[in-house]
Amino acid sequence: MNASTHATIDPAEAAHFGKLAADWWDPKGSSAMLHRLNPARLRYIRDRIDAHWGGRRETFRPLEGKRALDVGCGAGLMCEPLARLGAAVTGIDAAAENVAAARVHAAGQGLSIDYRHGGVEDVPGERFELVTAMEVIEHVADPAAFVRGLADALAPGGLLILSTPNRTALSRLALITIGEGTGRIPKGTHDWSKFLTPAELIALLGEAGLEPVDRAGLGLSPTRGFVTGGSEQMDYLVAAVRRT
Repeated sequence: MNASTHATIDPAEAAHFGKLAADWWDPKGSSAMLHRLNPARLRYIRDRIDAHWGGRRETFRPLEGKRALDVGCGAGLMCEPLARLGAAVTGIDAAAENVAAARVHAAGQGLSIDYRHGGVEDVPGERFELVTAMEVIEHVADPAAFVRGLADALAPGGLLILSTPNRTALSRLALITIGEGTGRIPKGTHDWSKFLTPAELIALLGEAGLEPVDRAGLGLSPTRGFVTGGSEQMDYLVAAVRRT
């Protein structure tokens, strides 16, 4: 992988997450927060899939016949559910260690997923009906180039879904002061200055020719865990399509 051709990859970020690969699938390990986030993120993705393609909740494989790309896939925490929803899934990650762990885990689950080492730049000319990038854009070297890469990978009529922390006092307190300070999140995971506000992300989407079709807050409920639909002060999700 030639660093000069990977404008979106931050080598320090790739190295940081690569060190976490060994216990990525341990729900009590260093990626425990992602395991807690995932059910809420998946519910949102399923809702957007059904809304976009007119699916029904009782359908088990609404992505049958569609290609899905998860950018910054880690060890496959999002790729595997997308595969179970019927998609032909490609997962790409900047850390080779994560890709190796993802392949091993998918094989153990009997899932066929195309895992690749690299960045969003490494799918030139390929198109996917669904593109996801969950908690990734705050770790890239060039957010504008990253969003352009996501847009380029999106097939006509496709759906893009991103999630990312908001740059607020609450996100600094929850994710860095408390999360990293208490060890619930590995220290050094976040750089608060790289968090994007919803307005900033929406502007990047527009510059890339994408139109937001839905947005939802992602927050923590004392009784229900992580939930969507409330405040955007800590984290949020955006769904977008290509402008016609």
